Amino acid sequence: MADEKQRMESARAIPSHTNKASGASGTSGVVENSALELVAAPTSARGRMVALLSFCLVAVVLAAIDLVSKSWVFSKHFSADQDFQQPWWLWDGVFGFQVSFNRGALFGIFPGYSWAFAVISFLFIGILLSWLFLFGAWRDRWLALILAMVTGGILGNLYDRLGFGYRPEYPIQFRDSVRDWILFRWEGVPFFDPWPNFNLADSYLVVGALLMLLHSMMQKPSPQSR
Repeated sequence: MADEKQRMESARAIPSHTNKASGASGTSGVVENSALELVAAPTSARGRMVALLSFCLVAVVLAAIDLVSKSWVFSKHFSADQDFQQPWWLWDGVFGFQVSFNRGALFGIFPGYSWAFAVISFLFIGILLSWLFLFGAWRDRWLALILAMVTGGILGNLYDRLGFGYRPEYPIQFRDSVRDWILFRWEGVPFFDPWPNFNLADSYLVVGALLMLLHSMMQKPSPQSR
């Protein structure tokens, strides 16, 4: 009887030790998770800062390339004494330079509302920055690069819309107009004969929009959506 009683007491004591061990393990897991969060937080902050700097660098460089190209082409091919600016063909009848002023949106649509498009440009920059840093798009390297390209296009044309690209030799009515200079035509093909004059900033916007569409199509559905 004494041996049986001793065995029963030992059996009751085992769960107590097990609970203590599991409790210690749980406490250890919480401590480890907390430590990981503390380590990950600075990394996330650094990643966000690197993404911001990279975004700004790409957007500013692309906008600068657009502005330099506009200034160079207009300095070489704009004639103040001519209403119609003569084209300068690199590929005869297909591709070349022809300076023009755009008082509307992309490819000249909705002319005469340059001030409204300037306001819209500021709004779009705010939306892109929010998408990038408030909604976490900066974690996707390719998407961040695409958004930087679009922002560079917006900045390049916004510079002109605010009047910073204006020169005294330009007609005063084009003070807030976007400078276009790329000429393309595909003879006999509707809408491409000729294609509206454009600039590099317009190209950034169009290519960026297409890349965003392609990027969204290539995204794998999340497990929750399945």
